[in-house]
Amino acid sequence: MKKKKVNLRDLKPNSEEQHSHDDGHDHGNGSAFKTYIPALISFVMLIVGIAVDYFDAIPQFEGWIRVVWYTLAYIPVGFPVIKEGWKSLIKGDVFTEFFLMSIATIGAFIIGEYPEGVAVMLFYAVGELFQNAAVNRAKGNIKALLDVRPKEANVFRDGDYISVSPEAVNIGEKIQIRVGEKIPLDGILLSEKASLNTAALTGESKPDSIQKDAKVYAGSINLESVIEVEVTNIFEDSSIARILDLVQNATARKSKTELFIRQFARIYTPIVVFLAIGVTFIPYFFVDDYVFRDWLYRALIFLVISCPCALVISIPLGYFGGLGAASKNGILFKGASFLDAMTKINTLVMDKTGTVTKGVFKIKEVKAIGWKETEFMQYLMAMEEQSTHPIAKAIMVYKGTENSYEAKEVSEIAGKGLKGIVNDKTVLVGNKALMTTNSIDIPSETETIVESIVLVAIDNQFAGYVVIADELKEDAKETITELHKVGIKNIMMLSGDKDSITQQVAKELNIENAKGGLLPEDKLNEVEILKKNPENKIAFIGDGINDAPVLAASNVGIAMGGLGSDVAIETADVIIQTDQPSKVVRAIKISRSTRKIVWQNIILAFGVKVIVLILGAGGLATMWEAVFADVGVALLAILNAVRLQRMSWD
Repeated sequence: MKKKKVNLRDLKPNSEEQHSHDDGHDHGNGSAFKTYIPALISFVMLIVGIAVDYFDAIPQFEGWIRVVWYTLAYIPVGFPVIKEGWKSLIKGDVFTEFFLMSIATIGAFIIGEYPEGVAVMLFYAVGELFQNAAVNRAKGNIKALLDVRPKEANVFRDGDYISVSPEAVNIGEKIQIRVGEKIPLDGILLSEKASLNTAALTGESKPDSIQKDAKVYAGSINLESVIEVEVTNIFEDSSIARILDLVQNATARKSKTELFIRQFARIYTPIVVFLAIGVTFIPYFFVDDYVFRDWLYRALIFLVISCPCALVISIPLGYFGGLGAASKNGILFKGASFLDAMTKINTLVMDKTGTVTKGVFKIKEVKAIGWKETEFMQYLMAMEEQSTHPIAKAIMVYKGTENSYEAKEVSEIAGKGLKGIVNDKTVLVGNKALMTTNSIDIPSETETIVESIVLVAIDNQFAGYVVIADELKEDAKETITELHKVGIKNIMMLSGDKDSITQQVAKELNIENAKGGLLPEDKLNEVEILKKNPENKIAFIGDGINDAPVLAASNVGIAMGGLGSDVAIETADVIIQTDQPSKVVRAIKISRSTRKIVWQNIILAFGVKVIVLILGAGGLATMWEAVFADVGVALLAILNAVRLQRMSWD
């Protein structure tokens, strides 16, 4: 996949998505207030005009003076809308809300309803301002990722550290990060240890303590002491750049609901315009006391009500809210379409290693026979110190004990284990085949152990064994329980690990369907079998590397811990930025709540509009009811969508 350089400007909301005119201001605290000044001017002039009209306080306030006053009140809020309507008209896009509002309010002036003309445009403008604020708020959690983009890097060159742009740093160079600074590029920690805040990347506020040679990611904040890092990726290939690119593309991928509403609005609006024309002229042929002014007024009401802005703004806003809430929780959806897809999932297939287990070997049990456990482990550790196998690494961190014994003449017996001399004693460390070859009797209890087991013999006598197992993640059991609660009953585990180990983990997690000893193509075949039943909507959770084919084949591919994985970023539809499987449940809840709110807004907007349209056509509704049906419903829909930002997903 060709990567493109991330630009901060690329994440600015476009006018189509906001469906409002560009006010041309920077929305800082001072400039944000300026955007409300035109509306305030119109509001004050409108109130003064209505008061003078009502109390007849100024006898001269009539005729052309009254027209000029209300025209001046109209211009601050009306001119930008008329301007946008004219621009759209020139481009051939006639039936926009700008055009509708312009025609309706100018029409109100033509028939002498000046206060109502100003009021409709004023409330529309205020509604647009609130809509802009709501959209910006909904996008806030997503755009907050921009704040973690490092601005500079202190790179070691010519015997000193100099400050340069992160884009100018090369792979292999050494950079220094002071306390409180953001790590500008992905790399390997050169310092002995570091404490990092990765909340912007993972959604987790708990500091992450790492040791020398561990991977660090751009965007993390250094908390404790000055550290040094060797750069492993150029900036545009760094984790934060890939995430920003994802966010950028996520807002561009519309859901089917969004696309339908936009297409519907383009058909619906012209139909209503022609109906409004019909409301004006057709009654002439059927009504005895036909008055053109009265029926034109009803048609103008019809136009105001017909404006689809409540629908067009509230649906994208709902999805923005969902994407933002997910991002805040360390979950990246590649688009609103995947929010929709997640709501339909009824079958969950998961990998084992790295998904529900930590993917790190750990000592589960030590059984010493005829030896004290500590001494037994000293012999074993002396031997394993010579090996680079993952199991050897797990043994070497046993209770933090430092090995004081030394192994000599260590030789590796292919496929069986190690043989060597420790304290002048012959030591064998390995599997059953090694013991059998050397005529060592093994206790029958070892036959029932399904996990990885390391057998030890000292001077041709069986001395004990160590059971090594991949540890379950802390929230693994909770995840399966919660998945059942949200209605995901069909859960399947597919693993490349031994079937006996896979079955044991599945049993521990209460997963009924599990298969082990599978190659990547075997996993793909299993998912393809499930897909033959059209009722199965499948999500697959994996590590995004060897599971890439299955991630791509599933209805929704979910990558666990995808922060540092190129394949996860490129292949998965949803990326869990932490290694917590429980975030999958949270992703489902956020998706369902988003869809629920979107449909609530659709029903609200359509329901109120239909009622007021009928009342308006029958002469039972005024411009004020029309304003509520348009701007009022839009504001209610916005408030409903904003709820996503405040919901709890625990």
